[in-house]
Amino acid sequence: MRELDGVTHGEQSRALWLSTVAFTVCFAVWTIFSILGVQIKNDLGLSEAQFGLLIGTPILTGSLSRLVLGIWSDQHGGRVVFVAVMVLAAIATFLLSWAQSYEMMLLAALGVGLAGGSFAVGVAYVSRWYPTEQQGTALGIFGAGNVGAAVTKFLAPFVMVAFGWTVVAQVWAVALLVTAAVFWFTTKDDPALRRRRERGEKAQSTFLQLEPLKNQQVWRFSLYYFFVFGGFVALALWLPHYLVGVYGVDIRMAGMLAAFFSVPASLFRAYGGHLADRRGARTVMYWTFGFSLICLFMLSYPETDYIIHGIHGPIIFSTSMGLLPFLAVIFTLGFFMSLGKAAVYKHIPVYYPGHVGAVGGLVGMIGGLGGFVLPIIFGVLLDLTGVWTSSFALLFLVVAASLAWMHFSIRAMERAAAGAVVEALPSFPELQTIHKPAIHGRPPRILEDWRPEDDSFWVNTGSRIAKRNLWISIPCLLLAFSVWMVWSVVVAKLPSIGFTYTTDQLFWLAALPGVSGATLRIFYSFMVPIFGGRLWTTLSTASLLVPAFGIGYAVQDPGTPYLIFLVLALLCGLGGGNFASSMANISFFFPKAQKGNALALNAGLGNLGVSVMQFLVPLVITAGVFGAIGGEPAALSDGSMLWVQNAGFVWVPFLILATLAAWSGMNDIASARASFREQAVIFQRKHNWIMCLLYTGTFGSFIGYSAGFPLLAKTQFPEVDSLKLVFLGPLVGALSRAATGWISDRYGGARVTFWTFGLMIAAVAGVLWFLGIKEQPGAFWGFFAMFMVLFLATGVGNASTFQMIPIIMRREVPRLMPELGARDQLRQAERESAAIIAFTSAIAAYGAFFIPKAYGSSIALTGGPQAALWGFMVFYLVCAFVTWAVYTRKGGELYETERGLHAATAPAE
Repeated sequence: MRELDGVTHGEQSRALWLSTVAFTVCFAVWTIFSILGVQIKNDLGLSEAQFGLLIGTPILTGSLSRLVLGIWSDQHGGRVVFVAVMVLAAIATFLLSWAQSYEMMLLAALGVGLAGGSFAVGVAYVSRWYPTEQQGTALGIFGAGNVGAAVTKFLAPFVMVAFGWTVVAQVWAVALLVTAAVFWFTTKDDPALRRRRERGEKAQSTFLQLEPLKNQQVWRFSLYYFFVFGGFVALALWLPHYLVGVYGVDIRMAGMLAAFFSVPASLFRAYGGHLADRRGARTVMYWTFGFSLICLFMLSYPETDYIIHGIHGPIIFSTSMGLLPFLAVIFTLGFFMSLGKAAVYKHIPVYYPGHVGAVGGLVGMIGGLGGFVLPIIFGVLLDLTGVWTSSFALLFLVVAASLAWMHFSIRAMERAAAGAVVEALPSFPELQTIHKPAIHGRPPRILEDWRPEDDSFWVNTGSRIAKRNLWISIPCLLLAFSVWMVWSVVVAKLPSIGFTYTTDQLFWLAALPGVSGATLRIFYSFMVPIFGGRLWTTLSTASLLVPAFGIGYAVQDPGTPYLIFLVLALLCGLGGGNFASSMANISFFFPKAQKGNALALNAGLGNLGVSVMQFLVPLVITAGVFGAIGGEPAALSDGSMLWVQNAGFVWVPFLILATLAAWSGMNDIASARASFREQAVIFQRKHNWIMCLLYTGTFGSFIGYSAGFPLLAKTQFPEVDSLKLVFLGPLVGALSRAATGWISDRYGGARVTFWTFGLMIAAVAGVLWFLGIKEQPGAFWGFFAMFMVLFLATGVGNASTFQMIPIIMRREVPRLMPELGARDQLRQAERESAAIIAFTSAIAAYGAFFIPKAYGSSIALTGGPQAALWGFMVFYLVCAFVTWAVYTRKGGELYETERGLHAATAPAE
């Protein structure tokens, strides 16, 4: 590196070690609430969620500031930015000691968090003092400044007990100011900055600094760091509280014991950098994720009593983790997390030497956000489940996802490098001697020749096959929606059969399928091109048998733990994920002229599953449909009987039939196959994100209102037997989606979408009006009618937004990829349209969580759902404005297209 010419070893060492000391002090300040927060919680009587927010707020500031600070470090030099950050953080920390209320402490905590942003500054500064082959070790040593968390845990409890928590804040602030002064007077600007000044060059603009962030690889590194660093910060903050709650130690002992995690998770980062330089960062990451999975599995297992009914009587034993084994496991976990932190940052200066600040800032920001989000989720999980180990279970899932993404990305890279050689190999080594690619290479149901735009092919061959796949897909999707939304009826019946859950707990059960369903859609969005539509539809439909059976058994015993219902609610989300893969699959089968109608039928009749469920379940739970094998009914207070278990069991025979039909009757399309890397180009398309917003406004509303309408109607109008009527809402929404596609074809999807949002705003206003007069006669029917209008509008909007996507991408792909031929541009547009349709459906599905949860939170905080409804109205105003500004106004991206479409279909005068 020419910038390092003339740089002495002494200058390198001074820059490295002073940066490490400065970062150590910054980190000690950044995690100060891990000790002070426990005392503040007791003084102010904070809840678990409030405590999690308090200790997480500095992490939020430190995380969000990292991207900006990293860019500024690249532009203006790390030395000056480092000092400025330390001074500002010291001022905020000192002011914290004067805060008297929870709100003022949160405000001060935002300023304290700037100390955490120093990491991105230090990475950019230190990396420029060393050549590539030494950067892993150098950044590992710098990152060992994480040990500042252990310094706080060791010293702060003693200072706090002796002088009070305010003195801790004041001492830490003074230490940070002194460190800033020493750093300023003893360090120099980095060699790259000095060289740039000598040449009179200007720094890269912020836009150019952000250019690498469009790469999927950067976001993959960010997920790794979300665990290895975000998980480290979260546990550093959470462990003192965990040790006090689980093992009953006092705060001083908890602070010292938590160092069994913080110290190895910090100091061994230097060793991790050395290993990454010698063995390779990828190898170190495999070690990190593999051993972390083992440790987190052990930590996730709660204290449990077992009773085995043996032939000689019950065999009783228990499992629990004592304090010493716990300390040994968290020490091991911290060790491997420290290796992983160094390995992640070994990648960045190697792959992005000119953008270390921006890329390192983003990766650090996502990792830091983990330190903010995770403690809050830990508190929420503890409130919901009452199980302390739920925090480790969450981290186990994060590690599993990170390991899977890393491994499959590496495998995809290896396959791309090896090309046809790998494709020609058999699935199992034992078949090497008899393997014949022509025979064994592809399953017989893959359609090698698929040309739906060829009229002759379509009439003679394609139409029959496409329609068969569509009419098998529709009942599979209908059943998926039925299982996904079954909680919306079951939850309303739980109190009447002996389950004593609060209203907020019931809304959580109604909302959680939306969370898992929406999250699974993100993954399901890309599964059809990877595995094939036939196999994936079969597997995803069969997976619904798990929650169907689970519900049937769990509701029969009022003693079933709430945790079990939470798990079953999450498993119901398997049905929600199916929509993304189903729509992506069907979009490949039909020509452009029939694609809109096919998607409308698949989605509209699939959405009908919500209405079918809300109509069928109230009927089947009133009779012993399955006789003795279905279990005993629950007796109600009025003497009637309910078989609530039938809400799960009723879907089992239909799911088995649908699974068999999908396996035997559907097809895969060879030309639709694509890797995740090929599909991931949509994350660089701005229209992907705009359509996510708009589809959240339409489908997110449909599925959210479907999930929350039964419970909302029952809580606001308890005197009305509304469960007999609520199925009409999803029915109206589903049928309007299936039947109104022609409106968008005639007038343009963007225009229809804009006016749909206007109708939704008016309908929400109507709901608010009738809730305001709900004590008056007939108010329920006005409330009900306004919701019917809302469901109608969401159905029309669902069809119109999906009609927009293929049109947008057929315009965009030729502009973005002019080097492709016309046929390849069409294929690329079809592939991107399918991926965007699936991905937008994934994001929008979070409406199934946020709308019911918004109702529950609004009722808990204000006594009614009106606050949530006002929020929905504001969101629809934003969606309408975006639709107009981007697409329908004169000069908008679809203005000319839709004006021409309207002119072509308008009747002659």
